[in-house]
Amino acid sequence: MTKEEVIDGKYVTDAEKREDIEEQQVTLQEQDDSPIEEVRVTVPNTDDPSLPYNTFRMWFLGLLFTAIISFVNEFFYLRQTNITIGYSVVALISLPLGHLMARVLPTHQFNIFGWKFSLNPGPFSIKEHVLIGTMAACNAGTAYAVDIIIIQKIYYHDDKSFVAGLFLVLTTQITGFAMAGAIRRFLVRPAHMIWPQTLVTASLFRSLHAEHSEDDAGRMSRMRYFVLVSGGMFIYYWFPGFIFPTIGFISWICWIAPNNFVLAQLTGSSGLGIGTIALDWSAASYYVAPLVTPWFAQVNILIGFILVTYIMVPWAYYTNLWGSKNFPIISSSLFLENGTAYDVTQVLNAQGLLDENAYEAYGPLRMDSFFALAYGVGFAGLTATVMHVVLHNGPEIVERWKSARSENEDIHSRLMRVYPEVPDWWYGLLFVVTFALSVITCVVWDYMPWWALLLALAIAAFFVLPVGIVQAVTNQQPGLNIVTEYVIGYMLPGHAIANVTFKTYGYIVNIQALNFVSDLKLGHYMKIPPQVMFMAQLVSSIISCVINLGTALWLVNTRPNVCTHAGYPFTCRNTNTFYSASVIWGAIGPQRVFGNKDDALYSTVQWAFLAGALLPLLFWLASKKFPNVYWLKYVHWPVLLAATSNMPPALPYMYANGLFLGFIFQFLLRRYRYNWWSRYNYLTSAALDTGVAVCGLVIFFCIQSWNGQMPYWWGNPNPSNPDVNAGAQDHCAYGGTNFYGQ
Repeated sequence: MTKEEVIDGKYVTDAEKREDIEEQQVTLQEQDDSPIEEVRVTVPNTDDPSLPYNTFRMWFLGLLFTAIISFVNEFFYLRQTNITIGYSVVALISLPLGHLMARVLPTHQFNIFGWKFSLNPGPFSIKEHVLIGTMAACNAGTAYAVDIIIIQKIYYHDDKSFVAGLFLVLTTQITGFAMAGAIRRFLVRPAHMIWPQTLVTASLFRSLHAEHSEDDAGRMSRMRYFVLVSGGMFIYYWFPGFIFPTIGFISWICWIAPNNFVLAQLTGSSGLGIGTIALDWSAASYYVAPLVTPWFAQVNILIGFILVTYIMVPWAYYTNLWGSKNFPIISSSLFLENGTAYDVTQVLNAQGLLDENAYEAYGPLRMDSFFALAYGVGFAGLTATVMHVVLHNGPEIVERWKSARSENEDIHSRLMRVYPEVPDWWYGLLFVVTFALSVITCVVWDYMPWWALLLALAIAAFFVLPVGIVQAVTNQQPGLNIVTEYVIGYMLPGHAIANVTFKTYGYIVNIQALNFVSDLKLGHYMKIPPQVMFMAQLVSSIISCVINLGTALWLVNTRPNVCTHAGYPFTCRNTNTFYSASVIWGAIGPQRVFGNKDDALYSTVQWAFLAGALLPLLFWLASKKFPNVYWLKYVHWPVLLAATSNMPPALPYMYANGLFLGFIFQFLLRRYRYNWWSRYNYLTSAALDTGVAVCGLVIFFCIQSWNGQMPYWWGNPNPSNPDVNAGAQDHCAYGGTNFYGQ
């Protein structure tokens, strides 16, 4: 007999009652989720607080991978082409190690002064895995301040102590963490501050931990695929990395007439690289990241690359704009008017400051047209980014800013209530300590005046919230490097080291604050206790700073001719560009280069600020006027203008080869082999990076560090060969010379 109850005047059976309860639960579950669709489909609205996270396994593997990638990434940073090992590689490699430790470590529980813990609290959890990946990922980029120490030692002949360099690196990298504490309430807890890049990371970790329960349907597992591809690349990279370097830049068009200077400039790998083929993953993936960058973005990069590299630069160079023919067609070096190298020490006094009389006697600074145009494109990119965000994302940002202050907590914020928040005094104490150390660093070792430090930190603090809102909503991060260089360049002209130090404190402190907030948001999505995330980030960053600096100084002190062409492969392309910037903005100053002092040759470049602001506005108005012209909506001027922002130090052939690979993987394979692409594309990129990095380290430590070398032959040219073309790596020696082959 079916039991009945009277509810609201109606007879209801048990079955009907159960159905009603289930329906209410479903409705509640649908409502109790993130209001953002991207988050709903990526991040589960559940949590298991019992999962282990603050474990011996997490700290051991996290600090181990922090040490490894800090060394590897700094090591490759100084090479001609660099490889960065990021969170994806660490996530893939640490997973089997974590499971292995869960199997072999003892489960005995220790008791030390009442503190009970176990080396093996159970199965390896996703929370441990996220913390390991985050510790490594926050240190994947090399410490920016290391370049200051390198250029001081090599170019300005000012060899500071290791302690001075360490204080500079530590304070510039960690002060931003303290600043993040003031903005986390606005950028982490609100649901509408989504931080799109963290969703990619969250998706990776979820897929890795779902791997063991998925039916592969006869397909190769991700881990096996990763091992095979990285192993294959390890074997292959012996050819471009040691046995046959020429295949890294095959300038075959130049070989038709290698003594034709114009042809060499247009087609050589040291020139515009038209037609140059790079059978070297480290070169083809340099900056473009072809398997990771979306195809839409790569199309914008391609258009900007063609406009600047193949149209604007040849026009400027071959019309001899700014006397360009006296210089190479692309170079980050600085010159005198006659094309000889600019020796900045000739215009500096004993204190390392600009001597105006010596500057007038020696001559004004000159740069090639590509470098000057690159700065102009950078100026335009800065204002274009601001204008684009205001026009296309302005209303959305305002609305989300309002909601960030007033909205109710979503399910993820409520789930995070289980875990204690980081006390404000932790951030306050960290800021007091890092600020005191910053003052000591700048004043005691004479990096810059104390008031400049205050101004740099004020700029970083002023921009950190608006830039953070832009990044959290649009995944774009406007850089402050040009703004900081400009400000201090006018306030302290003639002070090269002070300029780059000010830039580092103003720019990198801002970046580090937002990186830390981004990691906090990842922890928010993955339900990582904030206090453990804070300590993991802080400890790993300190270790990374020591290793970054130690690795750089070791290479600078032991490698002959480091940071020069003769020191190949340790040519320090990025550091040389950093040095050139210190001369342009610091030693000489923006007034004499881009301003109106001493008849500055490149003053017209400053009009790019206005052009960058107008271009997005014009296309936005056109899209409103002609709504049926669909392609107008896809023109993204910040990406177009940023396409060549890394040239130099990057070279055009690297972009061209990377974009070709992007067309294959991000367009063809994604469209016509989606199942393969969705499963293996990002793994392929991570595996290729890993294979190159491991092989490069083996070649260096097993052969090159013992003065071993590959015998010279056509594919491994002898740079001392009297025939300059036969001695060039790409057999096209005149690609890097001036118009007259000098």
